[in-house]
Amino acid sequence: MHNPSAVNDLQLHPRQAEVYASNARFRVLVAGRRFGKTHLALVEMLMAAQTPGSTIWYIAPTLRQAIRVIWPRLKEITRRYWLRRPDETNRIVYLVWNSTITVTGAFKPDDSRGNGLDFVVIDEAAGVKDQTWNDVIRPALADRLGRALFIGTPQGCNHFFDTYERALTAIDWAAFHFTTAQGQVISAAELENMARDMSPESYRREILAQFTSLSDNRVYEDFNRAEHVKPLRFDPLRDLVWAIDFNVNPMCMLLIQKIEDVTHVLHEIVIKPNATTAKACDVFFEQARVLEQQVPMYQRPLIINIYGDASGNQKRTSGAQTDWAIIKDSFSKWVGTFVPHFFTNTSNPFVKDRVNCVNARLRNYVGDTRLFIDPQCKELIRDFERVTWAATNEIDKSDPARTHASDALGYFIAQAFSMKGTIGEKSGRIV
Repeated sequence: MHNPSAVNDLQLHPRQAEVYASNARFRVLVAGRRFGKTHLALVEMLMAAQTPGSTIWYIAPTLRQAIRVIWPRLKEITRRYWLRRPDETNRIVYLVWNSTITVTGAFKPDDSRGNGLDFVVIDEAAGVKDQTWNDVIRPALADRLGRALFIGTPQGCNHFFDTYERALTAIDWAAFHFTTAQGQVISAAELENMARDMSPESYRREILAQFTSLSDNRVYEDFNRAEHVKPLRFDPLRDLVWAIDFNVNPMCMLLIQKIEDVTHVLHEIVIKPNATTAKACDVFFEQARVLEQQVPMYQRPLIINIYGDASGNQKRTSGAQTDWAIIKDSFSKWVGTFVPHFFTNTSNPFVKDRVNCVNARLRNYVGDTRLFIDPQCKELIRDFERVTWAATNEIDKSDPARTHASDALGYFIAQAFSMKGTIGEKSGRIV
């Protein structure tokens, strides 16, 4: 830890101090409004400046935001330690330790190319493009083994969420998550008033600091990570469902079970790049074999119910056979281990119908939840949180990584739980 003499008059509340005390090289703080993130950033930068010759940067999404949020306050708390007057044009504070603190916007960090950094604060990190970190800031920290602090309030499940998730487990990273209340600045009475004044989505995002939907235009609007994601276990006494989306990069498949009227998505398989159906079959059987070993002898062979993209009857990802023909042939190697039942239609359901079926599983009109997802299924969860409607009233397909896992699930649910009065798997045609 640094000598705190320079900031002994800048107090940190216990949650701020918890972040400050961490020795991790890269730290991510997700917190509600008025938690005190900016105050912590000021303390952190002044403390880092005590190491002689340090180069420190503060980055906000825009230059105007950076100046408004931190520049006047930074000059105020550092005034007694100025080496000379700050550079108002380039927003640089020069300190007696021969250190500098530069305040800038996310579009300016290109100026740091070729300059080593010792410490950087990325404020409102959800609004700073990931490319800024990957292409500019991270390389600038390399030669000096510099440190970084990401701070912000969620703006949907975008790259800031990915950074937070990484920080939970990666070496040299640490993650912190606090609500506005835990900042001990806003009273309980005021929080109650805010709860009445704010929409549920805004309150969850701004006050509880929850990573909620990317926008109000979300396709799977009733998905809630806290409600729908939980660890799930394979039931060896029930059939296994294999749901497939025939896409080349990536190809997504789901392993699912129906528990009475409830759907459990147990496992996700993502193959990229240049996936083929033959390769998908090999990976599937590796996973299915592990589950089959849990099935008691009297219950074997394991029944596999297969659902997927109807275009697989024409589309070919490899060779001359159709995708469905390749899958059917693949089971010839597993006679006595698996019994396949194929459910397919001549055409896919309308997108809106498929989405409505999935949303009805997430929550119906009377509030029932009948779809749960294991946390291992990261691509499916990201789909639920990030896929939005395009202006054409179709699903936005602009991100090549998105929609494939949720499409695979939708093909299964639209047949197994059709909203047209058909019952379960009988809605499909066995081939």
